[in-house]
Amino acid sequence: MAKQIRLVSGFLTVGFWTLISRLLGFVRDILIAAYLGTGPVAEAFLIAFSLPNMFRRFFAEGAFNMAFVPMFSKRLEAGEDAQSFARDALSGLAFILVIFSVVAHFAMPWLVIAMASGFLGDERFDLAVHFGRIAFPYILFISIAALLSGVLNATGRFMAAAAAPVLLNILFIGAMALASAMGWPVGDTLIWAVPLAGIAQMGLVWIAARRAGFDLRPRRPRMTPELKRLAIIAAPAALAGGVMQVNLLIGRQVASFYDGAVAWLSYADRLYQLPLGVVGIAVGVVLLPDLSRRLRAGDTEGGQNAYNRASEMSLALTIPAAVALVAIPVPLVSVLFERGAFGTDDTMATALAVAVYGMGLPAFVLQKVLQPLFFAREDTRTPFYIALVALAVNAGLAIGLSPLIGYLAAAIGTTIAGWSTVVILWLASRGMGPAAQTDARFRRRFWRICLASAVMGAALWWLAAALQPFLGAAGTRYGALAVLVTVGIVVYFGVGHLVGAFRLGDFRRALRR
Repeated sequence: MAKQIRLVSGFLTVGFWTLISRLLGFVRDILIAAYLGTGPVAEAFLIAFSLPNMFRRFFAEGAFNMAFVPMFSKRLEAGEDAQSFARDALSGLAFILVIFSVVAHFAMPWLVIAMASGFLGDERFDLAVHFGRIAFPYILFISIAALLSGVLNATGRFMAAAAAPVLLNILFIGAMALASAMGWPVGDTLIWAVPLAGIAQMGLVWIAARRAGFDLRPRRPRMTPELKRLAIIAAPAALAGGVMQVNLLIGRQVASFYDGAVAWLSYADRLYQLPLGVVGIAVGVVLLPDLSRRLRAGDTEGGQNAYNRASEMSLALTIPAAVALVAIPVPLVSVLFERGAFGTDDTMATALAVAVYGMGLPAFVLQKVLQPLFFAREDTRTPFYIALVALAVNAGLAIGLSPLIGYLAAAIGTTIAGWSTVVILWLASRGMGPAAQTDARFRRRFWRICLASAVMGAALWWLAAALQPFLGAAGTRYGALAVLVTVGIVVYFGVGHLVGAFRLGDFRRALRR
């Protein structure tokens, strides 16, 4: 019998390691901003690094895992040969990605044009092509790591898979420190760290999977009936993943026509990705296998409870984060990034994008809660059709508004498309029965979470104005930001506990598990 999944403790495990990874990611991006600023090397690196990550979400965490995890979980629950199925899936995925990586090497100029056609005609283009060819093999290693992580997550083992991304940021930080000490070009050193990080992450989860009893060495690819079904289920999810990546491409294309905008949006993305990663990814990773196994066992009541508690915890942590990003974007960006080659104008441009992304943060997280309702039922078609609608919304806004408001149109398009996706996903889930319905506890706590977040936002706005002289001074800026963040946390959790948005004991009990 597979190890029982504990939803809240699993969520906290994934959230903790994701938080460590994202904090190290901040250190990484602070150093990139300091060494490279928003210049040609920075933008070329960011585009090159985004290429394997874009296809990684298409092949790994996106389409493939959304189809693989429910099928693997159900075989595990039923006591069928889950390991053989996983070995076949890994072998097929690796075979496809080796071929794809070779093709991408030769097609790199066209891939860069697809990502940032505004680079044509200047030094950023050739540099992005060169960097892209070095970085692209990362997709093979990280996709295999994602499949192995899916195996571990389905068995209720979350630590190794959640900790693996920490290695990426440690290697990036080490690469920049080494480049600075040795006098090497920082951009070149960073890009070579990308494939090395992929190997390190794959090695970590491979060892963890073997210790868990899954020997997933690849073998000669073969098309079994199970893989045929996996392909049939994964195809719509792959198309949906492709649509999502087109959304990202639209934003980068718009940004590439404005000097520095690719970097501004990337640094803003880092800020809102912290809560999105800690909350949204953690919930999605834990909820999908849990829902899949409960549905396989016919546990409708347990499925409803898992869905509601995941929604409740997601909003309890995401809504205040969104309010903070909207209330104090300038202090956050200036203290974290403004140094070296990153100036005041860069701070203001990045802060605007942070505020816009902040307004969409709850939507981005709710997608991670709603999508498992479909994927756990092996329904990948509905999310694909919904993604098409989001694409139309994003493209219309980003392209249509860019002549009027410039690079910020990309952030606005992303945010409004995110909310459109949530509304349609929620409407489409209404026919799924009790397992997809909100319960009385969720409905009671939701408005209280909003109230506590609003009080916190007002406190942050007032305190940021009072601390402005200290936030702008080099010797006190970090301490002032720490005070600002600490007060925000205390106000939110204090007010939230008083009005009944949550009970602090719920968090303490989960941490003791």
